[in-house]
This record gives sequence, C-alpha cells and structure tokens, in this order.
Amino acid sequence: MREKRRARRADILGVEIDALTPQEALIEIARLVRAGTGHQVVTVNPEFMMAARRDREFADVLRHADLALADGMGLLWASRILGCPLKERVAGVEVVLGLAALCAQQGFSLFLLGAAPGVAEEAARVLQDANPGLKIVGTYSGSPRAEEEDMICDLIRKARPSILLVAFGAPQQDKWIRRNLSRTGVPVAMGVGGAFDFISGRARRAPGWMRRIGLEWLYRLCRQPWRWRRMLALPQFAWLVWRARLTGKKSPQDC
Repeated sequence: MREKRRARRADILGVEIDALTPQEALIEIARLVRAGTGHQVVTVNPEFMMAARRDREFADVLRHADLALADGMGLLWASRILGCPLKERVAGVEVVLGLAALCAQQGFSLFLLGAAPGVAEEAARVLQDANPGLKIVGTYSGSPRAEEEDMICDLIRKARPSILLVAFGAPQQDKWIRRNLSRTGVPVAMGVGGAFDFISGRARRAPGWMRRIGLEWLYRLCRQPWRWRRMLALPQFAWLVWRARLTGKKSPQDC
C-alpha cells in the first residue's frame, strides 16, 4: 500500500505525482531507506502515462508506488494546466547521480540490475570514481524473464543493498519490481530506464539547454528515428490533459 507522504501531490489523469524538487526527492528516498521495508519508486513521463492507459498492470504499479517522480517536462506542463503545479522535473539519470552521492555520504549501498552485458559494471565504475567510498554491492545484466527471477532475487537478497536500481526499460522494470520487491528484501527499488547507458557513456544525453526547455525528446528522436511511434503518445497525452481541463476532471484537493 502506498504510504501517506508529507509531500504535495498532483493528480494527472488519475496518476498522483509527487511535487518535489530533485533534492527533495533524494531526501524522501533516504527516508524510505531508513523506514526499512520494501518501497517502490517510479519515474513517470507522458509516454508512461499513455502506456498505462492500455496496460492495467502498469497503471496499478504507477498508482501504488510509494514515490512517483515527474521525469518529463510534459508532466510539468500538464500539472499547470490542471491547476496542480509540480515544482521541477526530476530526471531519472539525475536521481541516480544524486543517489550515488547520497549513498556515499550516508553509508547506503547500491545494486545495479539490467542494461546490456557490461554496462552496469561500467556505470558502477563511473559512479564510484565520482563518489569515493560509494558501496556498490552488486551488478548484473539479467533480464525481466520469469525464469530468471528466482536466481536474480537470491543474488540481490545475498548482497543486501539499501537501494536497487533496475534498468530493464519501462514497463518491464516497474512490473518486475512490483512482483519481486518483497523477495529481494531491499528497502527501496527504482526503475531507471536507460540511466546506466548514459552514465557509462554508452549513450549521449541531450545538451543541457535542450533538457532545460523540454526538447530532450527531439534530440532522442533525431538520434533514434525509430522512436517516432512512441512519440505519438505526446499529442495524445496533450489532448487528454486539455480535455480534463475543459471538463473539470481534476483533483484540487491533492494540490
């Protein structure tokens, strides 16, 4: 069950997003680690929200996560249209970088699961070089296939990380965490998409100026033209937000 949180939330098309700055998100994750029981963190963007409308299991994951972060400028725009403004974008890659620093300072440990073979190990080296003393107690590429779950959960449980980062891609990573969180014994698990690829240098992020004005999607589309089908979710999302605004379907009590 989703914990009651101190943070203000924005209800966007039925999914509650925590209104946090990146630094506040790190503080909240640290609180969840100290709580000592299994918590799931999701990073949400418009593509995820549209996918969740077609996938009931994924929608349930997003709605019941202990912490839902706004990883998409489209969510900030939507929150303003619906009268429940979010504070800032909380990008998944930035959260991972911030968590590495936090873990080194607080004595927490990380386990990196997912991405292509060797990528998690490369990302781990980058994070440890940047954060002396950071404890990364395991890395494994693996996959979200059901036949691997027992072995992966056993591997994580023996490593006993404070935070598990899963890079299987959405929605597989988030469903995997939901199914296996209690079996891993970790205090906090978060799906991180392509974060390991960016951190390891295998993939390039959009320039800072493009990220600041919300054009990261365009940069990725130019570099990966095959993503154009996924980009169709953006105008669909915009239409649903405007329809919700015009029909008054919002939840101001959560603002």
